Amino acid sequence: MARLRRVLTVSTVNVNGLRAAAKKGYLEWLAATPAEVVCLQEVRAEPEQLPAAARQPEGWHVAHSHSVLKGRAGVMLLSRREPENVRIGFGDPEFDDSGRYVEIDLPGLTVGSLYLPSGEVGTERQDEKERFMASFYTHLVERQAKAAAEGREFLVCGDWNIAHREIDLKAWKTNIGNAGFLPEERAWLSKVFGEAGFVDVQRTLTPEGPGPYSWWSYRGKAFDNDSGWRIDYQVATTGLAATATAAVTERAAAYDQRWSDHAPVTVTFDWSHP
Repeated sequence: MARLRRVLTVSTVNVNGLRAAAKKGYLEWLAATPAEVVCLQEVRAEPEQLPAAARQPEGWHVAHSHSVLKGRAGVMLLSRREPENVRIGFGDPEFDDSGRYVEIDLPGLTVGSLYLPSGEVGTERQDEKERFMASFYTHLVERQAKAAAEGREFLVCGDWNIAHREIDLKAWKTNIGNAGFLPEERAWLSKVFGEAGFVDVQRTLTPEGPGPYSWWSYRGKAFDNDSGWRIDYQVATTGLAATATAAVTERAAAYDQRWSDHAPVTVTFDWSHP
């Protein structure tokens, strides 16, 4: 069967509350983006709480997984093409109603939107994060194998809440003991990018640091000083990753132009599929 070449653009962003983001510039960004797939995290609101333009934007098919905990987490996947399948969660009863993962099948491609727990050292939140990581790793391996058997590629976009290397956050020396930069968390990501065979797409295109960072605290002058973290990733199977031609972090031009504390990470693939 002949394989068709096409340009595929995918964007991912933690919106830090979709209702608030919609009032501050997200809808204008969505209307202008060339992306064919958009992955959102930390939506927080349930579908009925969202304005229609954010809940079901014109020209997009929407898959939404909200958390049973009000005002927490929540992920969405927007695609210009109607998905062949939609899956909420990844088969773990502890997390499938937590609003942290949604997955769709498109022709030749499976895409997931991930909001990995942030954790907090010495608390149950960190224990939860570690349980999530262990379970999600199993899903990554299993879904990759299934995709390969079906001749598909697999892409997981989202807020992974881990800075992988020292070049992925500005103040790395002061964060070695903090959630998001713990040695065991970084080792887990190394396993995803090593043993599991996935690729950090943006880092392959921009191998030198620092950054580009995708999250900056609202506190102090973090944004103005570009004291950020690169924790938003597009993680792909090797076949898809090899076709990536550009990766851009869409950092706002100024502090007052931000509609989230994260910036969209947008990747273009020159991809072929049956």
